[in-house]
Amino acid sequence: MGKAVGVGGVFLKAKDPKGLHAWYHEHLGIPLTYGFTSFEGPEAQGVTTFAFFAEDSNHFGEGGQRAMVNFRVDSLDEVLERVAAAGARVDPHRDDASFGRFAWFWDPEGNRVELWEPAEEQQVG
Repeated sequence: MGKAVGVGGVFLKAKDPKGLHAWYHEHLGIPLTYGFTSFEGPEAQGVTTFAFFAEDSNHFGEGGQRAMVNFRVDSLDEVLERVAAAGARVDPHRDDASFGRFAWFWDPEGNRVELWEPAEEQQVG
């Protein structure tokens, strides 16, 4: 039987797709390629999580946001400093778990984004 073998992409609506993509490129280092992003090479290695949350969960922040992107990062503190310096609203809450550190911010269009710095034993490369 066929089965899913990983997440093939994350797709979000944006008021200004090119501008938002440029913001992510500048402040998170996400590459710009043909109007979309493909992670290739060592960055693509590691765990990808697919999960469902209860309808009343506040994990995605306030409002009606129905999806959230989680980016694996190599330095949570450095990325948070960079997005804060760019004017992003950063959630002061942090979560330290056995499998890594988590933090959140809102991008220029108000999407809540989760950052994950995997624990040392989950780091690839």
